Amino acid sequence: MAPRSCIKCQSSKAMLKRPKTQEQVCRGCFFTLFEEEVHETIVQTKLFKPGERVAIAASGGKDSTVLAHIMTTLNARYGYGLDLFLLSIDEGIAGYRDDSLETVKRNELQYGIPLKVVSYKDLYGWTMDEIVAQIGTKNNCTFCGVFRRQALDRGAVLAGANKIATGHNADDVAETVLLNILRGDVPRLGRCANIITGEDSSLPRVKPFKYAYEKEIVLYAYYKKLDYFSTECVYAPFAARGFAREFIKDLEAARPMAIIDVIRSAEDFTFTSASEDKLPQPRTCERCGYISSQPVCKACVLLEGLNRGLPRLGVSRTRGRRGEKAGLHPDVERVATAQAVSAVKWTASGAGGSKEAQGNSNHDTVEVAAQLGSSSSVAHVPAVVVSSTGQSEGDGVCASAGGASAAGLPEEARADLGPGLAGCSAAGAADNDTVL
Repeated sequence: MAPRSCIKCQSSKAMLKRPKTQEQVCRGCFFTLFEEEVHETIVQTKLFKPGERVAIAASGGKDSTVLAHIMTTLNARYGYGLDLFLLSIDEGIAGYRDDSLETVKRNELQYGIPLKVVSYKDLYGWTMDEIVAQIGTKNNCTFCGVFRRQALDRGAVLAGANKIATGHNADDVAETVLLNILRGDVPRLGRCANIITGEDSSLPRVKPFKYAYEKEIVLYAYYKKLDYFSTECVYAPFAARGFAREFIKDLEAARPMAIIDVIRSAEDFTFTSASEDKLPQPRTCERCGYISSQPVCKACVLLEGLNRGLPRLGVSRTRGRRGEKAGLHPDVERVATAQAVSAVKWTASGAGGSKEAQGNSNHDTVEVAAQLGSSSSVAHVPAVVVSSTGQSEGDGVCASAGGASAAGLPEEARADLGPGLAGCSAAGAADNDTVL
């Protein structure tokens, strides 16, 4: 039987069958089709504007590596006029993230765009390995999802980005739709299929691969011989998302267009005003200044538990009660309602729990000074952005613990504010299931 010709060019031998459309195409036509479909998505949804500085969330995996390649290619081909850079998060997972970061550093040289790395250890005082040693593997993805989302936003703000481009593909979006249906999380279901989240904020997130199948991304990376890291996170088998992923794969095997159909269905959902009322109103965390749906953001609650030796603090399920005040551990409630607290200091020295800060490092201390509830109370969270060629220290983020604005702070406190985070994406600030 003679080999079939490419259905597009009719001149070359078909090398593969596209998982998305089942078309038999040659290698060259596959590259063109894939790139043009991503370009069409970018243009039709108006993802970018000329002159914008865009952070490409880079983990070294197939999705982010192909995204970096595609964005640099299309930016040059169609003159998007974007200032691109790679932004990576070092969670501190030995044998996984340290190896993948080496891949990202090679991508920096291959694509000729700069790299910035934000470290959990520098930002929060903990690595994921240290956190897992405290909490086990049951809820580790909750910690990582919350910290990772905030770390991406902080790194992007410190680097002067206008938008964050993530490698979420069609499979990821369909999985998230399914998870929110299973959880009965109507507010999130209403926005999880959006190609832009936090559109009204100063730091939106965009998904150029929203309609790109994971299998086609793998094929593109393979035939282009792109340099990417393929090892799965050592803690991933314990994630709930894995079960949704397997179900989506089964649907795709039975009907290839099922993934797109799930996404289109989510896009066509109509929600009642009662459902819209459940959406949390964005506000600023009273401790760190990060965007939050609660007075104290999830990251601060989780850090509170780690640093006080109560690692399960803030891990309880609150889905379905969006808009209600998040319940804190009784110990934290007593601290938060105390009339006078002269000074509260935390430091995370490895997995050793809560210790008083010694003041020898600028990067391992989260400090709440003065009185909680006082208009002059200031929470200061140091932040460091490390590049592949060195490191630059940010001034951190300050916010009034008593709700006062920056304008009401003393001159020395205002000078210490550094880059603000009030413009970070509010649409998914509490989303724990982050895929990169």
